[in-house]
Amino acid sequence: MTIYQSRRYGQYTMNQESSTKVKERLPFDRSGSQDSLDEVLSMEDYWTELENIKKSHENRQEGQEAVVVKEPDEGELEEEWLKEAGLSNLFGESADDPQDSIAFLATLTRTQAAAVQKRVETVSQTLRKKNKQHHIPDVRDIFAQQREAREKSPDGSESQSIGTNENKSQGKEDQTSSVAVENKELIPRVPEDAPASETDINLEVSFAEQAVNQKELNKERMPKIRGNDASLPSFRLPKDKTGTTKIGDLAPQDMKKVCHLALIELTALYDVLGVELKQQKAVKIKTKDSGLFGVPLTTLLEQDQRKVPGTRIPLIFQNLISRIEEGGLETEGLLRIPGAAMRIKNLCQELEMKFYEGTFNWESVKQHDAASLLKLFLRELPQPLLSVEYLKAFQAVQNLPTKKEQLQALNLLVILLPDANRDTLKALLEFLQRIIDNKEKNKMTVVNVAMVMAPNLFMCHTLGLKSSEQREFEMAAGTASVMHLLIKYQKLLWTIPKFIVNQVRKQNTENQKKERRAMKKLLKKMAYDREKHEKQEKAANDADVPQGVIRVQAPHLSKVSMAIQLTEELKASDVLARFLSQESGVAQTLKKGEIFLYEIGGNIGERCLDDDTYMKDLYQLNPNAEWVIKSKRR
Repeated sequence: MTIYQSRRYGQYTMNQESSTKVKERLPFDRSGSQDSLDEVLSMEDYWTELENIKKSHENRQEGQEAVVVKEPDEGELEEEWLKEAGLSNLFGESADDPQDSIAFLATLTRTQAAAVQKRVETVSQTLRKKNKQHHIPDVRDIFAQQREAREKSPDGSESQSIGTNENKSQGKEDQTSSVAVENKELIPRVPEDAPASETDINLEVSFAEQAVNQKELNKERMPKIRGNDASLPSFRLPKDKTGTTKIGDLAPQDMKKVCHLALIELTALYDVLGVELKQQKAVKIKTKDSGLFGVPLTTLLEQDQRKVPGTRIPLIFQNLISRIEEGGLETEGLLRIPGAAMRIKNLCQELEMKFYEGTFNWESVKQHDAASLLKLFLRELPQPLLSVEYLKAFQAVQNLPTKKEQLQALNLLVILLPDANRDTLKALLEFLQRIIDNKEKNKMTVVNVAMVMAPNLFMCHTLGLKSSEQREFEMAAGTASVMHLLIKYQKLLWTIPKFIVNQVRKQNTENQKKERRAMKKLLKKMAYDREKHEKQEKAANDADVPQGVIRVQAPHLSKVSMAIQLTEELKASDVLARFLSQESGVAQTLKKGEIFLYEIGGNIGERCLDDDTYMKDLYQLNPNAEWVIKSKRR
């Protein structure tokens, strides 16, 4: 067992003399993982924040338990990974019938399959050593079935090529060349030295596959991109005619599949780039079941939802941000200048007693005190905001060779966070950006903010660990670099890559085929030709809808559906506008942003469409979907 996060910050032993020596060494020759920090950047803000944290803890009550991490053996680690990836039935008691996983494996890319195969082999070897009695499949048999399933698919192509119609526009938008992989997948070549204003993030092709291609192009040369705020690439997402999918747009059952695929893809990306990715798991400890500070996020939200139903971000967190903003975001040194330690302690005690009673006097909280309380809230979470499981993976992002690959990894990691952590992180990053927007007056650039906030999200990696001055500096610069990326590229991080959505569509299609085969057998057994009856009924219904026309329903707003002719230029926003202009009553009082058009059924469970979705392109991708207008799920 190793200490992971301690509530006794006094255990942090880095002395001021040591940190001064490290600072005096600036600038020095840094590795490629530190490229996002300017060569002559002073780390003073980072070390000062650490000292402030140490002092603030001396005024807090002792006695909170440390969060510890179990260090499992490699086999246990990989077994846990397979469970998290939704592949637990490849081993153990359920391994006799791994057919569900075979359909899943058939949708994986080459690099994703290699990542799974590597973990299955490790688990199989470990189980054999332990003489487990249950069935252990041979990894060669599993992936032989996967290849067979892929060969039997109608088009004989891998998941990368699903949705041919929605890829038609790619050639127009991306003029870069491409190379064939096994004569199946086309991987666009995106030059690393493209001008910053033209740097696109390709969401159509697996990130790991892109990394393989980039390594082949670079051979022994790995490109470096200098990365202070001015020179970090201006990444953008190319327009997708079938719509961009954001976190929160999908139904829970599809989002679960997205998370499984995101974990596999992240692991494949780290494997390709030679970076170790090991999940961790915190040993359960007794935590506070009420209060504000040192309370698990889920517990806080349960408390808050009793007061304000539907709350997704802790109310105390929201109130602290509001109080800081009320004082004005132009205040110089905001977040950097700490509040008085004793005053912070007293405010914490008063908040614990009065917050939920509604008697706490927010007017008495000074702006810098509110900022200190916000950072204290983040530090005292029993488990870190970036989660125990993935905090090391977030930190390892700094070791990836290019900024594009670092951004891709962060995108996948954000998808993998629990809902409460992800929503709170989003609120935090948006708030930090608002501070940075006032940097001319508050003197808090993105680099300054990253330096100040990094210790509050990452410092548990250094607590209780003895390390060299060089290692301390690398830890500081690396975590600040990752924090910098989270802030600067936050608008891109809540997007679900198109290649993952396509894989979910293919999984749903395979599952539907399986269900139809099972139904056929059942109907045959019952000697009742229900399938024929359903086909006749469907044909009759289809006759009611002319070719090239969709029928849009809004069951909560109107009793009548609307028939809409598809055209090349018709967008989801046009469908909503037409509905709102023709309907009366409740629908007339609605405004843009209150209701959305959804794609439901066919090869997706449920997907909220962005305004720029071209309906004809999406219809060609999912012709069996229903189109429904409703408010967004909260």
